[in-house]
Amino acid sequence: MKNGENKGVFQSISPEEIPGNTIRTIGRDWMLVTAGTKEKFNTMTASWGGIGHLWNKPVAFIFIRPQRYTFGFLEEQETFTLSFFGGQYREALTVCGTLSGRDVNKVERAGLTPHYTENGNVAFEEATLVLECKKLYADFFHKESFIDADIVRLDYPEEDFHKVYIAEIVNVWEKK
Repeated sequence: MKNGENKGVFQSISPEEIPGNTIRTIGRDWMLVTAGTKEKFNTMTASWGGIGHLWNKPVAFIFIRPQRYTFGFLEEQETFTLSFFGGQYREALTVCGTLSGRDVNKVERAGLTPHYTENGNVAFEEATLVLECKKLYADFFHKESFIDADIVRLDYPEEDFHKVYIAEIVNVWEKK
């Protein structure tokens, strides 16, 4: 994925050209968060996150619980990808969201094809859009910082808080 080309599959676009309604795309259509190396990586389905502008940079933000297998890969790497898919891949995203990479090769089970960026990050050939991200900030949610206590009661009854990652969007590729 270099200079607008990636084996003819993707073209480079600027973050300002990211198509669609990202609230719907992330919250309803989902995305895959992928971290690791060619040799060892994991991916997971996510529906919490966003895209915006912070610290004079285009950014993406995601939320991962520490018990997720992908969490360790995110902790070890400076970068990760977010891959977005058409509706025909809903079952593949369901597989990646319900099975653990600790137990099965969920990429194979989902029928996805790993695709490696010039920087060595893992994305998927079947994606319609890929964001390559470099971490800028990470921290756990803290119970005492919630203003609405119902969120803790409803979403974190065991106080297993997500870690938020804010990352600069360094490359964006759209399916040709």
